This record gives sequence, structure tokens and C-alpha cells, in this order.
Amino acid sequence: MSTVPLAQIPVPHDTATLTLVDQLVQWARRRIDERVFRPGMRMPSIRKLALDKSVSRFTVVEAYERLVAQGYLDSRRGSGFYVRERTAAGPQPADGVARVAEAAPVHNTIDVVWLLRNMLHTVSPEKGPGLGYLPGRWLDGELITGALRALGRQSGAQMLGFGTAQGFLPLRQQLQTRLAEVEIGAKPEQIVLVSGITQAIDLIARIYMKPGDAVIVGDPAWFQMFGRFAAQGAQLVGMPYTPDGPDLDALETLVQMWRPKMLVLNSVLQNPTGTSLSAAQAFRILKLAEAYDFLVVEDDVYGDLCPPSYPATRLASLDQLKRVIYLGSYSKTLAANLRVGYVACAPEIAKAVTDQKMLVGMTTPELNERVLYKILTEGHYRRHVERLRARLDGVRDKTARMLERTGLGLFTMPAAGMFLWADTGVDSDALAAVAHEAGFLLTPGSLFSPQQSPSTWMRFNVANCGDPALPALLSRYIDSAVRRAS
Repeated sequence: MSTVPLAQIPVPHDTATLTLVDQLVQWARRRIDERVFRPGMRMPSIRKLALDKSVSRFTVVEAYERLVAQGYLDSRRGSGFYVRERTAAGPQPADGVARVAEAAPVHNTIDVVWLLRNMLHTVSPEKGPGLGYLPGRWLDGELITGALRALGRQSGAQMLGFGTAQGFLPLRQQLQTRLAEVEIGAKPEQIVLVSGITQAIDLIARIYMKPGDAVIVGDPAWFQMFGRFAAQGAQLVGMPYTPDGPDLDALETLVQMWRPKMLVLNSVLQNPTGTSLSAAQAFRILKLAEAYDFLVVEDDVYGDLCPPSYPATRLASLDQLKRVIYLGSYSKTLAANLRVGYVACAPEIAKAVTDQKMLVGMTTPELNERVLYKILTEGHYRRHVERLRARLDGVRDKTARMLERTGLGLFTMPAAGMFLWADTGVDSDALAAVAHEAGFLLTPGSLFSPQQSPSTWMRFNVANCGDPALPALLSRYIDSAVRRAS
């Protein structure tokens, strides 16, 4: 069981009218509401907190008892005080603002929503090693503003309608050409434009998953999809990874045991491990899919960060969209808020995705699709992506050496991409909480687990690890944790 570190306890600045008990209550409530202190974490003991804050034990006891009465803590005889799991009917933050995570199943969404909320706040890239996107200074804003200016000179009447259900046809035709470059054959009618990978996963889950159906996902894997499948009542089954990619012996056992409806994975530069499928692995996955009759959802959002010479195999290039549903997006390479992605799949699946898309939200914004079309057809995108790859290559080894000097162990050393998956050797939830107090946003390994299992692992974005305070913070915390354990 994780314990809230004492290093996280600053004195509130605005305390002129608050008693010591009020200050402690305010401090704890704020951090519980912000998901810094997670359900199940043990609070500091009464004695330790009293010593650290230079207050009496009676003050700490009264503060803890108030938090129990307010529904924030549980008191366990002989063990201490623990953060309580709360639902939508539970207490609300002091400011009266309901938190988004409260309405969803705690074990599936609570920590994901905490991270997303903090990601959407103004965290500078240098303070965001846990962010899942590249810093703005790396991206070419002129590509987007130039496309917007060009569109602004066209007739306004083109922008006033709903657009089409499958998305802007010229862009789908351009995507057909780009998919052919990676040996995936898809006609425009097999391509549906969506608002990024998140919407694609949501639509697919709505179409295919019924309560009780099993879906196999990576363990670890991209955490945001867990909530989408859980919302449909699906059973999330974790497939372990090795430094060479997914553990396919384990996958075969899981498939035999669970008879899943589908498998979801990154084939190229998996998030968070950075591994990619070999041709042999891809063939074996497709053989299993055929033998046990399940769909494969291939998320290739990081594919453009992989140079053409990189030995990676896409499942859709082997299967040609018979069982594979292929997902792509440009949010990682152009702009996180461009929100244009696509689904390439068999014709009958494309029809189902289009119908579900209209039911959920009609069409996607054609303006965004026209912007992307303009960028892709003017020839600048390829050079832009080449620059991104070069910049990532320039910091990946440096970041890896920094993490290893700090005492972390790398899962593997990817030859491309933005992520490193590293073992901290300590509870990464507690480490992330301490880092949050110091102004850093880190992503603990538990978030990447379908069951949010406790973890010592952590994902690092190599583009966002340049702050010299980061290695000092990691070293200090890890050394302290080792001393406490010895």
C-alpha cells in the first residue's frame, strides 16, 4: 500500500484566517481532489505529521477525523488513515466544482482523468516529461497558419455546411496514396475521418463491444482507451510486453482463455515501451486472429516518427484490412488540437463506423480536414517529419544516459520515437505525486496498466526531459526511498 510522502506537505500560503486544523484539512482535500493522493494511499502517521508540521498530535487527529467525516479518508483501527474511494455521490471539492472523474468507475478512470486534467493545464514542456506530445517549439506552426490563410482566401460558402459523413473526400484520396506507401491498400470509401485516435477507439468500442466481451490490450499500453472500453462494459485483459515486443506466448494463452472480441495494439513505436513488431510477430498475431476469430485494431499514431529504413511491420500491410482496423492521426506530428485522424478498414466496417459517427456527433469539422489536406499536398510535411525524427534522435541517447545515471533501468532502447519506458525501482505513483508538488508532470506506470496495478515503471518523453532539476529530483527521491527501505 502506498503512503503519502511527507515531502509533499507544504505550508499553505493563504493561512491568515485558518486554524492549524483548517490548514491541514485544506491541504489534504486539495490534493485528494486533484488526484495527487490516490484512493488507497496511506496518509502520514499522526506522530510523523505532527513532527513535520510542528503541531500537536491532537491537531492532526482532529484534522484526520474531519476528513473522515467529510468522506475523504477511512480510519482503520491499528493501521492508520487511508484515502477513500469516492463516487459522484460523495463529497465535492471545497470550491463546489464537480470533478469529471467522480461520475465514472473509479478503478478504470480516476487516475487517467487526473492526468488528462493536468496535461490540459499550462504545463511547460520542460516540466512535462510525462506529456504524450512534442513541445510546441518543435512543431511548425507556419504549416498550419499558412494553410489557414490559404483557406481564408477561398469562398466562405465552402465552409458553411456540415461536410460529409465519411469526411472530406480529397483528404481521403490523399490518405489512400499515403497508405499505399506503407503497402496498405484502401480505397477512399474504406477510409473514415475522425477527430483523432480517441474518437476512433470510442466508435469501434460502441460498435463491437457488449457488456462482458473481452478486449486484449497491452500491459502496459495507452491508458485513455481503457476508459472507453470499460464504459461499454468490456473486460480488459492485459497482454504483457517484452523488450522485443508483445509476449506472443502469453497472448496465445489469453486468447484461448478469454476468446476476445478484439486485440488493440501499436505495431510501430508502442506507447509506452517504444517497441515495434517484427514480420514474424505480425504473422503470428494474424494467425491467432484467424484461428480464434477476433478483430485487430492497429493504432499507428506514431508511425510517421519511424524512418522508412526502420524494420517495422504493419499488420494492415499483411492483412490488407480483412481483420485489421487501421488507425492513423496527425496530432503527434502537427498539432495536438488539429484533431484529425482516420480509420481504414473493410467496406462493411467503414459503413458501420460512419453510421456510428453520425449518431454520436454528425460529421467532423471539415475546416480541420481541409487544413490537413493543404499541408499534405504541398510537400512540406515530409521535410517537417524528417526534422522531428532528427531532433528526437538528438535527445534520445542523452535522455537515456541521464535516466541511467539517476539510477533508472531502461526496458529497451528504441531506435526511434519519443518515449522511454524506465524502471524507477520505487513506487512510481508516490514519485509522480512528489514531482507534481515540485512542478513536474510525470506519468506513473500504474496508469498504463489495464488494472492500474502498482508499478515501479514510468514513461518519459525524451523531448521534455531537459530541465536540469529533473535528474536531481529523481535522484533525491529514489535515494530517499532506498534509505527508508533499508
